[in-house]
Amino acid sequence: MRFMVTASWPVAAGNAAARAGTIGETVQAILDDIKPEAVYFIAQGGKRTTVMIVDMADASDLPRIAEPWFLAFDASIDATPVMLPEDLAAAGPAIESAVKKFTAPIGW
Repeated sequence: MRFMVTASWPVAAGNAAARAGTIGETVQAILDDIKPEAVYFIAQGGKRTTVMIVDMADASDLPRIAEPWFLAFDASIDATPVMLPEDLAAAGPAIESAVKKFTAPIGW
C-alpha cells in the first residue's frame, strides 16, 4: 500500500547537520535504504521537511522508513495512505455500497 510519508526536522537538528556538512550524505543514505517512489524537499511549518511516496507491504515496514529520520534528525513522522487513479477506480464498488447503506433519506 502506498503512503505519503513526511519527515519534518527540528530547525536545530537541521542546522547542526548543515553546519557539520553531513546533511546531503545523510539524506542520501536514508533514501538509498528506503527507495521511495518519489521524494520532495519542502519547508513546512518552518521546518525542513522531506515528503516521500513509499510502498509498504504491511505496518512492519514503518519502522524501516521512520527510524532513520528519527535517529539522524530528531524528525517527526506522518504517514498517510494515498491512492493512484486506478486504486480509486477499484474502490468504486465500495464507495457505491457505502452511499447506498449510509446516505440518509431526504428529510431525515
